[in-house]
Amino acid sequence: MKEVIIYTDGACSGNPGPGGWAAILSYKNVEKEIYGFEDNTTNNRMELLAPIKALEALKEPCSVQIYIDSAYVYNAFQKSWIDKWQANNWQTSSKTPVQNQDLWKRLIELCDRHKVQWIKVKGHSSNEKNNRCDALAKKAIQENIDD
Repeated sequence: MKEVIIYTDGACSGNPGPGGWAAILSYKNVEKEIYGFEDNTTNNRMELLAPIKALEALKEPCSVQIYIDSAYVYNAFQKSWIDKWQANNWQTSSKTPVQNQDLWKRLIELCDRHKVQWIKVKGHSSNEKNNRCDALAKKAIQENIDD
C-alpha cells in the first residue's frame, strides 16, 4: 500500500463568505498542490473539503497521514464524535442535527477506502506545509473575488 502524506487547510473571508481549501499531497519525492474555491461557505466546510479533495485525488487505496490544524475535523475522528453522531442518527448530544453532514459522510466514505491517520498541527505557526496550504486557500479566495 502506497504511503502518502497530506497537509490540508481551509479559509474563509467572513464566516459565512467566500472560502478556499488547499492540500499538499506527498508521495516519495513528489509533491502536488491542489486548491479550490466555494462562493458562499463557512470555515468548517472548507476545513472538511480540503481532506476530502485530497483523498479523492488518490487513484487507489493508500496509507495516509493527514496533517490538519482544524480541531473540528481532528476531534471528530480522535474523540469518536463521528461514531456517536452516526449512532444517534446524525444528532449531536444536544439532539440537534450535525452540521455539514453531507461533507462528513463523504469524508467517512473516503476514510473507509484509505487507511487514514490524523495528525494535529498548530495553525499559523512554524509548520511550512501548513502555512503553504493556508496561503493556497487564501489564494483561491483572492483569485475568485477579484474577478
